[in-house]
Order: sequence, then structure tokens, then C-alpha cells
Amino acid sequence: MTNERGLPESLIDLQRTLNAAAEEARARGSSREEWRPWVEAAAAVENAFAEHAAAVGISVDELRSAVEKAARTA
Repeated sequence: MTNERGLPESLIDLQRTLNAAAEEARARGSSREEWRPWVEAAAAVENAFAEHAAAVGISVDELRSAVEKAARTA
């Protein structure tokens, strides 16, 4: 499923997960263990962005920017 901007909701949901993991890590502390969920989420997001960008023929940076904006505003 896509949103009104043509972005897959799955990518927006992944970005929201990444954002939430960062907030949780900031609240818990700065150790490597505290940031591990964010690191894992970031890797999943980057892989998904790369795959989708390649499939639709846009740059990963362009896709990332659009998804980050959609995740903040939705």
C-alpha cells in the first residue's frame, strides 16, 4: 500500500520504528547496548530504502528525505 505521495507505507512504518528506537535509546542512556535496537532498525531501514530506490529508479537520498518527512507529518 502507498500513501498520497506514492511512498510505500511499509517504508514509512520502518522509519517510524527507527525514530521510536532512537527516542528510547536517548531516554535510556548512551551505551552500545542501549543503542543496539536503533542500530538494527537503521540497518533494516537502509536496506529497504536501497531496494525500493533501485526498484523505482530514484536515489536513496531522495527516497530517504521523502520518507522521513512523511514519517514526521503523518
